[in-house]
Amino acid sequence: MVTGAAGFIGSHVCEALVARGYEVVGVDNFDPFYPRAIKERNLELLRSQPAFRLVEADVARAAVPLDGEVAAVLHLAAKAGVRPSLDDPAAYVEANVTGTARVLDAARRAGIGRVVFGSSSSVYGDATPAPFAEDAPAGAPISPYAATKRAGELLAHAFAHLYPMRTVCLRFFTVYGPRQRPDLAIHRFTDLIARGRPVQMHGDGSSERDYTYISDAVDGVLAALARTDDAGTMGRFELLNIGGGARVRLDRLIALIGAALGREPRIERLPDQPGDVRLTAADLRRAERALGYRPRVGIEEGIKNFVRWYEETHGRQS
Repeated sequence: MVTGAAGFIGSHVCEALVARGYEVVGVDNFDPFYPRAIKERNLELLRSQPAFRLVEADVARAAVPLDGEVAAVLHLAAKAGVRPSLDDPAAYVEANVTGTARVLDAARRAGIGRVVFGSSSSVYGDATPAPFAEDAPAGAPISPYAATKRAGELLAHAFAHLYPMRTVCLRFFTVYGPRQRPDLAIHRFTDLIARGRPVQMHGDGSSERDYTYISDAVDGVLAALARTDDAGTMGRFELLNIGGGARVRLDRLIALIGAALGREPRIERLPDQPGDVRLTAADLRRAERALGYRPRVGIEEGIKNFVRWYEETHGRQS
């Protein structure tokens, strides 16, 4: 079972699982954070696959659709976005904390012992030394979103400690690529530059992110799923970073998008945004040891791939 199956990462994961011969039950509540039509397009290929079945449900409010045929749970559903969480923190707690608790409890009751949980690099806050290692305290999140993802990790740890579960929590570092959410920076910047509109750049452009291409993120998820099936090498609970392996300045990112589009970006400078961290950088040594994880798509190639997808599809999304 994959929660958040109609979302950006979730839909790519479901496609990869079906391609590898798995039967997949996808769960999504089609949260109106962005238009349902975008998520429906994410599902176009999957809906034609007999091995995929979609259940429309909100795991924070309704019964989680688990049965004896489900061998593992990939919990990727979340109310996403650092900045929107500042405006409605209670909704983020309900979706990301209560929803995670309900999924874990449903897995426990159904006797499902394999869980992969999608967390976020935002849990490291603004005080963790770079590169961010999984054994850093992660005790000072600076947004409600980050706090809810850390709470989800702690819940997963408690369940894995108390019950016969093998759980891997993956801290994703800014995943991008085809079908990326429209509110995220790379998608938003691409759309603005393509339309000749100014890009709002918060700060002086020196903030840095570790960007992860979607195919690398999917590889990490599938490797984590396989690891939960290996009782001989895995303990009950593991935290692992899934990143791109390089830090990219904001001003360089905007320049790369402009170059891929063949347009000169127009920059509108704004103050730093509350809740945003200045830097993310993944220490990938633990993920490489545990999963054999090594990112394969660098930022230059990834941006070109994304812009190619955007130019092929933007007419439908304008």
